[in-house]
Order: sequence, then C-alpha cells, then structure tokens
Amino acid sequence: MTLHGIRKNPNFEIAALLTTITEGYDRISMHGVRRGLLERQAESLGLPLEKVVIPQKAHNEAYEFEMKKVLTKYKEQGVRAVAFGDIFLEDLRKYREENLARIGMRGLFPIWKRETSELSRTFIHLGFKAVVTCLDPKCLAPSFAGRHIDEDFLRDLPANVDPCGENGEFHSFVFGGPIFKREIAFSPGEVVLRDSFWFCDLIPEEQITAEGSSR
Repeated sequence: MTLHGIRKNPNFEIAALLTTITEGYDRISMHGVRRGLLERQAESLGLPLEKVVIPQKAHNEAYEFEMKKVLTKYKEQGVRAVAFGDIFLEDLRKYREENLARIGMRGLFPIWKRETSELSRTFIHLGFKAVVTCLDPKCLAPSFAGRHIDEDFLRDLPANVDPCGENGEFHSFVFGGPIFKREIAFSPGEVVLRDSFWFCDLIPEEQITAEGSSR
C-alpha cells in the first residue's frame, strides 16, 4: 500500500526497492520468503531491487551498519528519502527517522495512522493478493500460516490481532495486484516452527517445474 500510494504521487521518483536478506537462509528477514520470489516480485513491479544482507539473529548495530552503507550510496546518487509501510508504532518510526537523520535523509510514511481494519479491506478491494508466510504462535494458530489474506482471513482473526499484523502478529508476501505486471506463481510448501515462529515455505513455480522434469 505504501508503494501504491507513492507511485500515484507525481512529486516522487522511486529509485529502488530495499529489502533485508538473512545471511545463510537466503530469505527475506522475518518473512522467510525465498530470494528468488523476492526477485520475481521486484521484476513484476518493474523496479530495481537492492538487497541488504544481514547476519542471522542480527542486533541493531549490525542492521544499522549494513543499512547505512547502502543508504549512503543512494544518497550520493541524489536520493533523499526512504518510504516505509509503518502504520502506528511510534517508537519504530522514531528509530527509523533518527537513523536516517544521521546520514542526512528523511523518512516517508504514506500510510501512517490509517485505520488498520479499513486499510486491510482497501488492500483486498483494490485487488492485491497476499499470503501469510510467518506468524507469532503467541497470537495465531499454525493453521493461519499459508492462508491468503482475504475477507475470510480477516473474519477469522482473533480480536486481539491487528488486521495488518502491525504488532508483528504475522508477516506476508504480496504476489499480485494493480501495480504488478503479472502475478508471482508459487505453491505452498512445508509449515515449520523455527526461531519461535511458524513459517510457511513458498516454492517458486520454476523450482517445482524443474523438480518435476528431473524425475
């Protein structure tokens, strides 16, 4: 929704998408999505992808060091701001803004303070498609892993779970919608408990095809 909003604003030019990858896992940090699917996502969005590799169980210092290296490079190319999808966590916004200020950049928060029930339903009604890839077992049952985010999903969420997962209850992978050239094809794989979170593996279509043809 952040990217959707930024793209409609003629005052901004998007330089690249920025995503952290966990070293060793070769997956999006926290979300657990394979690098190959991330690359297909960026390709379908028609935007360059900047991957920031961080160590496993990275502390803030390691994360900040790697991010500073990448953002400094973009600042030297004329980029002055970084857009985030944060909605209401004040401490997280402050953390981002303070880190950016140290290198002379600013943060943009296009969906800040949007009501999350309204935001999640707008996401669905606009035609975006997403699947839950990671969840906190203290908030949701393992059966929610791998579910598509639709009206049924929102209806089944416990009352104490934010509809956008803003408190870290769940993370997702967006694979289709009005800003995509084409949907990213995948199949749901194994659901596993790792590092105190449930993850649903998403297997890229090309890997399934390759495995099938090799048999």
